[in-house]
Amino acid sequence: MIVLASGNKGKIKEIKKYFGEDVVAFSDLIEPFEIIEDGDSFKANAIIKAKAIQEKLPNHIIIADDSGISVPALGGIPGIYSARFAGSDASDKDNLFKLIDELKKNNIKKTEAYYTSAIAIATPYGIFTTHGFMYGDVIDEARGDNGFGYDPMFIPKGYDKTLGELDDEVKKSFSHRTKALNLAKHILEVVK
Repeated sequence: MIVLASGNKGKIKEIKKYFGEDVVAFSDLIEPFEIIEDGDSFKANAIIKAKAIQEKLPNHIIIADDSGISVPALGGIPGIYSARFAGSDASDKDNLFKLIDELKKNNIKKTEAYYTSAIAIATPYGIFTTHGFMYGDVIDEARGDNGFGYDPMFIPKGYDKTLGELDDEVKKSFSHRTKALNLAKHILEVVK
């Protein structure tokens, strides 16, 4: 069994879909608790989450994902603050519309952006990490209802629709998280 160090319903759904039934959210096994993500990178925050859950569930393999979107034209924001860009209690929609507002404030209709996913895998043999990236553009409007987070404003390279407009299976075939999970799968085959 793999335990996910996440409370994000969108991430849990994506990762469960990727690995199948052998995956549970940590909150299904123990009382949820706050994990302070004070690392300076996606990788550091993923490791913090994996270690925090591993301390409570030492006999399990733990997977933690820290991911987000970065917009170089805006100095790389929101980056590691993607999940709390509009505040610590912000919803996905709050974060999405704050980034749209930032684009509009800077008179940017469309600009390059990229998603990053860092996966940390806590095992009895140590902690391993992988990364995946997805490149494209962000636009100053939300289009489509699929996906979660910033998906309705992100157009992946080679497409003319946002992730919010694309089918989930299309996104899954090339997403940053899928790329990181493909690498994580190799590690899991060795440590399981």
